[in-house]
Amino acid sequence: MDLTHRLVEVFRAVMRTGHVTRAAELLHTSQPTVSRELARLEQVLGLVLFERVKGRLRPTAQAQALLDEVERSYEGLERIAATAFNLRDAGAMRLQVACLPALAHALLPRAVALYRQGRPTAAVALAPLESPQLESALTEQRHDLGLTEQREPPPGCQLSTLLVADEVCVLPPGHALAERRVIAPADLAGQSFISLAPTDPYRQQVDAVFAQAGVARQLQLETPSALSVCALVRQGLGVAIVNPLTALEMAAAQALQVRPFSVSIPFHLGKVVPRWRPAHPWRAEFEQALAAAVEELRAQLAQLG
Repeated sequence: MDLTHRLVEVFRAVMRTGHVTRAAELLHTSQPTVSRELARLEQVLGLVLFERVKGRLRPTAQAQALLDEVERSYEGLERIAATAFNLRDAGAMRLQVACLPALAHALLPRAVALYRQGRPTAAVALAPLESPQLESALTEQRHDLGLTEQREPPPGCQLSTLLVADEVCVLPPGHALAERRVIAPADLAGQSFISLAPTDPYRQQVDAVFAQAGVARQLQLETPSALSVCALVRQGLGVAIVNPLTALEMAAAQALQVRPFSVSIPFHLGKVVPRWRPAHPWRAEFEQALAAAVEELRAQLAQLG
Protein backbone atom coordinates (compact mmCIF):
# COMPACT_ATOMS: atom_id res chain seq x y z
CA MET A 1 0.00 0.00 0.00
CA ASP A 2 1.41 3.41 -1.02
CA LEU A 3 1.45 6.71 0.80
CA THR A 4 -0.99 9.12 -0.87
CA HIS A 5 -1.61 12.85 -0.68
CA ARG A 6 -5.05 12.09 0.71
CA LEU A 7 -3.63 10.21 3.70
CA VAL A 8 -1.26 13.11 4.43
CA GLU A 9 -4.11 15.60 4.10
CA VAL A 10 -6.22 13.67 6.63
CA PHE A 11 -3.29 13.45 9.06
CA ARG A 12 -2.64 17.19 8.80
CA ALA A 13 -6.32 18.03 9.34
CA VAL A 14 -6.49 15.91 12.51
CA MET A 15 -3.27 17.39 13.88
CA ARG A 16 -4.39 20.96 13.18
CA THR A 17 -7.92 20.59 14.59
CA GLY A 18 -7.05 18.20 17.42
CA HIS A 19 -10.23 16.20 16.84
CA VAL A 20 -11.46 13.62 14.34
CA THR A 21 -14.93 15.14 14.06
CA ARG A 22 -13.64 18.63 13.34
CA ALA A 23 -11.14 17.22 10.87
CA ALA A 24 -14.00 15.45 9.06
CA GLU A 25 -15.91 18.72 8.86
CA LEU A 26 -12.82 20.50 7.49
CA LEU A 27 -12.38 17.81 4.84
CA HIS A 28 -16.11 17.56 4.06
CA THR A 29 -16.20 13.88 4.86
CA SER A 30 -17.40 11.59 7.66
CA GLN A 31 -15.79 10.78 11.00
CA PRO A 32 -15.53 7.01 10.24
CA THR A 33 -13.75 7.84 6.97
CA VAL A 34 -11.16 9.98 8.79
CA SER A 35 -10.59 7.26 11.41
CA ARG A 36 -10.17 4.66 8.68
CA GLU A 37 -7.69 6.84 6.75
CA LEU A 38 -5.63 7.43 9.90
CA ALA A 39 -5.42 3.71 10.56
CA ARG A 40 -4.37 3.15 6.96
CA LEU A 41 -1.66 5.83 7.27
CA GLU A 42 -0.22 4.17 10.37
CA GLN A 43 -0.19 0.85 8.54
CA VAL A 44 1.55 2.32 5.50
CA LEU A 45 4.21 4.06 7.59
CA GLY A 46 4.60 1.33 10.19
CA LEU A 47 4.30 3.96 12.93
CA VAL A 48 2.00 4.55 15.84
CA LEU A 49 0.91 8.15 15.27
CA PHE A 50 -1.92 8.38 17.81
CA GLU A 51 -2.67 6.86 21.18
CA ARG A 52 -6.34 6.10 21.79
CA VAL A 53 -7.19 7.41 25.26
CA LYS A 54 -10.82 7.22 26.37
CA GLY A 55 -12.08 7.49 22.80
CA ARG A 56 -9.83 10.43 21.92
CA LEU A 57 -6.65 10.57 19.83
CA ARG A 58 -3.42 11.79 21.40
CA PRO A 59 -0.54 12.47 18.97
CA THR A 60 2.69 10.61 19.65
CA ALA A 61 6.18 12.12 19.37
CA GLN A 62 6.46 10.49 15.95
CA ALA A 63 3.29 12.29 14.85
CA GLN A 64 4.67 15.66 15.97
CA ALA A 65 7.92 15.05 14.09
CA LEU A 66 6.01 13.99 11.00
CA LEU A 67 3.78 17.09 11.20
CA ASP A 68 6.84 19.35 11.05
CA GLU A 69 7.86 17.83 7.72
CA VAL A 70 4.30 17.90 6.38
CA GLU A 71 3.95 21.60 7.22
CA ARG A 72 7.18 22.39 5.38
CA SER A 73 5.79 20.63 2.33
CA TYR A 74 2.54 22.58 2.54
CA GLU A 75 4.47 25.84 2.87
CA GLY A 76 6.06 25.02 -0.47
CA LEU A 77 2.67 24.32 -2.01
CA GLU A 78 1.31 27.58 -0.64
CA ARG A 79 4.22 29.47 -2.18
CA ILE A 80 3.49 27.79 -5.50
CA ALA A 81 -0.19 28.74 -5.22
CA ALA A 82 0.69 32.35 -4.37
CA THR A 83 3.05 32.54 -7.33
CA ALA A 84 0.38 31.12 -9.63
CA PHE A 85 -2.10 33.72 -8.34
CA ASN A 86 0.37 36.52 -9.03
CA LEU A 87 1.09 35.18 -12.49
CA ARG A 88 -2.62 35.08 -13.24
CA ASP A 89 -2.84 38.75 -12.36
CA ALA A 90 0.46 39.54 -14.14
CA GLY A 91 1.76 41.02 -10.89
CA ALA A 92 4.87 38.87 -10.68
CA MET A 93 5.36 38.32 -14.41
CA ARG A 94 7.28 41.35 -15.57
CA LEU A 95 6.92 42.46 -19.14
CA GLN A 96 10.54 42.64 -20.34
CA VAL A 97 11.12 45.44 -22.85
CA ALA A 98 14.52 46.02 -24.48
CA CYS A 99 15.22 49.36 -26.12
CA LEU A 100 17.84 51.88 -27.12
CA PRO A 101 18.83 54.08 -24.15
CA ALA A 102 17.18 57.18 -25.68
CA LEU A 103 13.82 55.39 -25.77
CA ALA A 104 13.95 54.67 -22.04
CA HIS A 105 13.74 58.46 -21.62
CA ALA A 106 11.46 59.28 -24.55
CA LEU A 107 8.32 57.45 -25.73
CA LEU A 108 8.52 54.38 -23.47
CA PRO A 109 7.75 56.24 -20.21
CA ARG A 110 4.54 57.52 -21.79
CA ALA A 111 3.70 54.05 -23.12
CA VAL A 112 4.20 52.54 -19.66
CA ALA A 113 1.98 55.22 -18.12
CA LEU A 114 -0.81 54.47 -20.61
CA TYR A 115 -0.38 50.73 -20.08
CA ARG A 116 -0.67 51.01 -16.30
CA GLN A 117 -3.87 53.02 -16.56
CA GLY A 118 -5.56 49.74 -17.43
CA ARG A 119 -3.34 47.55 -15.22
CA PRO A 120 -2.13 49.61 -12.25
CA THR A 121 -0.25 46.68 -10.67
CA ALA A 122 1.38 45.43 -13.87
CA ALA A 123 5.15 45.00 -13.66
CA VAL A 124 7.38 46.29 -16.46
CA ALA A 125 11.17 46.06 -16.77
CA LEU A 126 12.90 48.37 -19.26
CA ALA A 127 16.34 47.25 -20.41
CA PRO A 128 18.23 50.05 -22.23
CA LEU A 129 20.89 48.54 -24.50
CA GLU A 130 23.09 49.96 -27.21
CA SER A 131 23.41 48.26 -30.59
CA PRO A 132 24.55 45.58 -31.24
CA GLN A 133 23.91 44.33 -27.68
CA LEU A 134 20.24 45.19 -28.14
CA GLU A 135 19.88 43.03 -31.23
CA SER A 136 21.85 40.20 -29.60
CA ALA A 137 19.54 40.18 -26.57
CA LEU A 138 16.49 40.09 -28.82
CA THR A 139 17.97 37.28 -30.90
CA GLU A 140 18.50 35.31 -27.69
CA GLN A 141 14.77 35.75 -26.92
CA ARG A 142 15.54 37.36 -23.55
CA HIS A 143 12.81 40.02 -23.81
CA ASP A 144 9.11 40.10 -24.60
CA LEU A 145 9.39 43.14 -26.84
CA GLY A 146 12.08 45.33 -28.33
CA LEU A 147 12.42 48.75 -29.95
CA THR A 148 15.18 49.31 -32.47
CA GLU A 149 16.36 51.69 -35.18
CA GLN A 150 17.49 48.80 -37.35
CA ARG A 151 15.52 48.17 -40.52
CA GLU A 152 16.11 44.41 -40.58
CA PRO A 153 14.83 42.09 -37.84
CA PRO A 154 17.33 40.33 -35.59
CA PRO A 155 17.50 36.57 -36.22
CA GLY A 156 14.56 34.75 -34.66
CA CYS A 157 12.45 37.91 -34.48
CA GLN A 158 9.72 39.76 -36.35
CA LEU A 159 10.09 43.47 -37.09
CA SER A 160 7.32 45.96 -37.85
CA THR A 161 7.64 49.69 -38.40
CA LEU A 162 6.35 51.73 -35.48
CA LEU A 163 7.35 55.23 -36.55
CA VAL A 164 9.14 57.05 -39.36
CA ALA A 165 9.80 60.73 -38.65
CA ASP A 166 12.44 63.18 -39.78
CA GLU A 167 15.36 64.27 -37.64
CA VAL A 168 14.92 67.77 -36.21
CA CYS A 169 17.12 70.71 -35.30
CA VAL A 170 17.55 71.61 -31.62
CA LEU A 171 18.60 75.09 -30.49
CA PRO A 172 19.51 76.58 -27.13
CA PRO A 173 16.92 78.76 -25.39
CA GLY A 174 16.83 82.24 -26.92
CA HIS A 175 18.88 81.32 -30.00
CA ALA A 176 18.49 83.72 -32.94
CA LEU A 177 17.51 80.90 -35.32
CA ALA A 178 14.47 80.10 -33.17
CA GLU A 179 12.67 82.81 -35.10
CA ARG A 180 12.73 80.62 -38.20
CA ARG A 181 9.95 78.11 -38.71
CA VAL A 182 12.22 75.66 -40.58
CA ILE A 183 16.01 75.40 -40.38
CA ALA A 184 17.95 74.91 -43.64
CA PRO A 185 21.59 73.77 -43.95
CA ALA A 186 22.69 77.27 -44.95
CA ASP A 187 21.24 78.67 -41.71
CA LEU A 188 23.81 76.67 -39.75
CA ALA A 189 26.87 77.94 -41.64
CA GLY A 190 29.60 78.80 -39.14
CA GLN A 191 27.49 77.63 -36.19
CA SER A 192 29.00 75.60 -33.37
CA PHE A 193 27.50 72.20 -34.11
CA ILE A 194 27.27 69.29 -31.66
CA SER A 195 27.54 65.94 -33.42
CA LEU A 196 26.91 62.31 -32.64
CA ALA A 197 29.83 59.89 -32.78
CA PRO A 198 31.55 59.55 -36.19
CA THR A 199 30.37 55.93 -36.54
CA ASP A 200 26.71 56.79 -35.93
CA PRO A 201 24.71 56.33 -39.17
CA TYR A 202 22.64 59.46 -38.50
CA ARG A 203 25.81 61.50 -37.98
CA GLN A 204 27.05 60.24 -41.33
CA GLN A 205 23.82 61.25 -43.05
CA VAL A 206 23.90 64.72 -41.46
CA ASP A 207 27.51 65.26 -42.51
CA ALA A 208 26.64 64.20 -46.06
CA VAL A 209 23.81 66.76 -46.23
CA PHE A 210 26.11 69.62 -45.25
CA ALA A 211 28.90 68.41 -47.53
CA GLN A 212 26.50 68.33 -50.47
CA ALA A 213 25.21 71.82 -49.61
CA GLY A 214 28.77 73.11 -49.26
CA VAL A 215 28.05 74.44 -45.76
CA ALA A 216 30.84 74.49 -43.18
CA ARG A 217 30.04 74.19 -39.47
CA GLN A 218 32.22 74.41 -36.38
CA LEU A 219 32.63 70.74 -35.42
CA GLN A 220 34.31 70.80 -32.04
CA LEU A 221 31.95 68.78 -29.83
CA GLU A 222 30.67 65.23 -30.27
CA THR A 223 29.05 62.65 -28.02
CA PRO A 224 27.56 59.19 -28.66
CA SER A 225 23.99 59.77 -27.50
CA ALA A 226 21.19 62.13 -28.52
CA LEU A 227 20.47 62.74 -24.84
CA SER A 228 23.94 64.10 -24.19
CA VAL A 229 23.80 66.09 -27.44
CA CYS A 230 20.68 67.86 -26.16
CA ALA A 231 22.26 68.42 -22.76
CA LEU A 232 25.18 70.19 -24.43
CA VAL A 233 22.80 72.27 -26.54
CA ARG A 234 20.95 73.24 -23.37
CA GLN A 235 24.22 74.70 -22.06
CA GLY A 236 24.38 76.98 -25.08
CA LEU A 237 27.40 75.17 -26.53
CA GLY A 238 25.94 74.81 -30.00
CA VAL A 239 23.10 73.54 -32.15
CA ALA A 240 22.40 69.99 -33.30
CA ILE A 241 20.27 67.64 -35.36
CA VAL A 242 18.84 64.66 -33.46
CA ASN A 243 15.95 62.22 -33.51
CA PRO A 244 12.53 63.78 -32.86
CA LEU A 245 11.69 61.62 -29.83
CA THR A 246 14.65 62.78 -27.78
CA ALA A 247 14.32 66.34 -29.05
CA LEU A 248 10.70 66.71 -27.93
CA GLU A 249 11.32 65.04 -24.57
CA MET A 250 14.31 67.22 -23.81
CA ALA A 251 12.53 70.34 -25.07
CA ALA A 252 9.78 69.80 -22.53
CA ALA A 253 12.24 69.15 -19.71
CA GLN A 254 14.96 71.66 -20.55
CA ALA A 255 13.25 74.38 -22.63
CA LEU A 256 15.15 73.61 -25.84
CA GLN A 257 13.87 75.02 -29.10
CA VAL A 258 12.93 72.37 -31.68
CA ARG A 259 12.51 73.18 -35.37
CA PRO A 260 12.01 71.03 -38.48
CA PHE A 261 15.07 70.56 -40.69
CA SER A 262 14.51 71.35 -44.36
CA VAL A 263 16.29 68.19 -45.56
CA SER A 264 14.59 64.89 -44.77
CA ILE A 265 16.72 62.52 -42.71
CA PRO A 266 14.23 59.80 -41.71
CA PHE A 267 14.40 58.34 -38.22
CA HIS A 268 13.12 54.76 -38.21
CA LEU A 269 11.71 53.10 -35.12
CA GLY A 270 10.78 49.43 -35.30
CA LYS A 271 8.97 47.10 -32.93
CA VAL A 272 10.64 43.71 -32.49
CA VAL A 273 8.78 40.61 -31.28
CA PRO A 274 10.66 37.35 -30.56
CA ARG A 275 9.43 34.37 -32.53
CA TRP A 276 10.26 31.61 -30.05
CA ARG A 277 9.73 33.21 -26.64
CA PRO A 278 6.28 32.42 -25.15
CA ALA A 279 4.07 35.48 -25.53
CA HIS A 280 3.55 37.48 -22.34
CA PRO A 281 -0.20 37.47 -21.54
CA TRP A 282 -0.39 41.27 -21.53
CA ARG A 283 2.03 42.06 -24.35
CA ALA A 284 -0.79 42.94 -26.74
CA GLU A 285 -2.12 45.50 -24.26
CA PHE A 286 1.32 47.06 -23.94
CA GLU A 287 1.62 47.22 -27.72
CA GLN A 288 -1.68 49.12 -27.83
CA ALA A 289 -0.36 51.57 -25.24
CA LEU A 290 2.84 51.94 -27.26
CA ALA A 291 0.86 52.68 -30.41
CA ALA A 292 -1.15 55.32 -28.53
CA ALA A 293 2.06 56.96 -27.31
CA VAL A 294 3.36 57.04 -30.89
CA GLU A 295 0.17 58.76 -32.05
CA GLU A 296 0.61 61.41 -29.37
CA LEU A 297 4.14 61.93 -30.61
CA ARG A 298 2.98 62.28 -34.21
CA ALA A 299 0.56 64.99 -33.13
CA GLN A 300 3.39 66.88 -31.41
CA LEU A 301 5.57 66.61 -34.52
CA ALA A 302 2.74 67.88 -36.72
CA GLN A 303 2.62 71.04 -34.61
CA LEU A 304 6.29 71.73 -35.39
CA GLY A 305 5.55 72.04 -39.06
